[in-house]
Amino acid sequence: MGRLPLEPWLQPLLSPAGLALAAALLLLVLCLRGRRTSLVSSIELCLNSLTPLLCPVYRRPGEPPLLKGWLPYFGLALKLQKDPIGFMRTLQNQHGDTFTLLLGGKYITFILDPYQYQSVMKNQKLSFQMFSKNILKKAFAIQRLMTDDELNNELHDCYKHLQGKSLDLLMENMTQNLQQVFEPKLFKTTNWDMAYLLTFCSSVIFETTFATIYGKSVAGDRKEFITELKDDFFKFDAKFIYLLSDIPIELLGNAKSIQKKLIKHLTSENLANIQGWSEVVQMRQDILEKYYTFKDFEIGAHHLGFLWASVANTIPTMFWTIYYLLRHPEAMAVLRDEIDHLLQSTGQKQGSGFSIYITREQLDSLVYLESAILEALRLCSFSSIIRFVQEDLTLPSETGDYLIRKGDLVAIFPPLMHHDPEIFEAPEEYRFDRFVENGKKKTSFFKGGKRLKHYILPFGMGASKCPGRFLAINEIKQLLVVLLTNFDLEIMDDKPVQLDYGRFLIGIQYPDSDVLFRYKVKSQRS
Repeated sequence: MGRLPLEPWLQPLLSPAGLALAAALLLLVLCLRGRRTSLVSSIELCLNSLTPLLCPVYRRPGEPPLLKGWLPYFGLALKLQKDPIGFMRTLQNQHGDTFTLLLGGKYITFILDPYQYQSVMKNQKLSFQMFSKNILKKAFAIQRLMTDDELNNELHDCYKHLQGKSLDLLMENMTQNLQQVFEPKLFKTTNWDMAYLLTFCSSVIFETTFATIYGKSVAGDRKEFITELKDDFFKFDAKFIYLLSDIPIELLGNAKSIQKKLIKHLTSENLANIQGWSEVVQMRQDILEKYYTFKDFEIGAHHLGFLWASVANTIPTMFWTIYYLLRHPEAMAVLRDEIDHLLQSTGQKQGSGFSIYITREQLDSLVYLESAILEALRLCSFSSIIRFVQEDLTLPSETGDYLIRKGDLVAIFPPLMHHDPEIFEAPEEYRFDRFVENGKKKTSFFKGGKRLKHYILPFGMGASKCPGRFLAINEIKQLLVVLLTNFDLEIMDDKPVQLDYGRFLIGIQYPDSDVLFRYKVKSQRS
């Protein structure tokens, strides 16, 4: 009573014409947010024209070639997503190693010459923190880092617990957690079990990583807790790329509710019910409690960001490594032989289950195992190394200097290097031993007759180099040793699996479909 009835207003708004108008207004707002011209001129141009070429963009003298496509706001994003390597190679042939693209309302200048990477990363006018803080705000609802550099610096110090002796301790805990995941299977009969590979990898990596880094719940049903957390996490992860856009989170379906639910799982009050925190989590929590009250909801947001960074790229890396090994039985045979030789040299035997103990140094000595993982990363990593331009700057190149505008982004695009036939012979092929030479790790790769300092960059470089890369690689190595030592593995689907380029500038790409495989305990196991 006394309220304005909504039905008469909602009906026209929800009609096709109303929805079309709303979409047009949203596109107009996004277009204006991605403008290069002044606000007044952009509004005039957008209001006076109904053509697809709304909000025109102009290239200034001395700037790189500017390519914006015909789609307002989106620019060339759809073309790049469809075929990242082919499209970028075409642009490189047409415009050289440096050019600017309009992608999702952002102007990104790409640097494709690998010999320029180092000088670009050293430029003091380019900021990784400005870029990463914006991601943390959009994806995880972390607000305070936008203005508090001291908190950011203290949290960065925690990464020392992801290497050295702390890493050794993490790996010991990880071995125990892998044991809890797999040991029940080791006591089964030798009959085949069927599973979908991506689902298998997702479950094992998430459960093992969470238990290793955060510990195990001591309140309620432990299995129910980790299952619910895992399911919510993958729902959130499916929305991740959209959270990074300029689209308000309220328009992204249930993204906000899932994000909020996950953050609540990881607040201080709920983490108090989990025992076995790693050193890195304990240190992060201590720091966060200095800057927030104990019950502050944003503490959970920080933990969500850390959890996402710990598993989101490890899962597809594990998938692709196993997938390629299943498709190349000769590679799997070499890896099994390498592991067997190591076990024999340490007085252990293949198929002896979790009585096997392998140190980090011994894992590092498995050069074919590491090469197989690196080759999967070379083929499936489509990360760009992105920096925010803090003020107008000049980037030198072999073809001349380029002016880059304040507020733009600069990106190194390693995937093009990873697929360069001058650097890697038959780059489209999976060659498990590509990074091995004369029985040792191969580190010499060349382009233009010069040796490359950086030839594979799945983890970024400089300030943005992934601090958890050692943990991730060693986790994958440990899991592969467990699988190859204790199980027979066979792929069941003949269909080739392709990359899904849904995250073509961020991280390791997921497959476009899952694939069925089967496994059983090795029959020779005693």
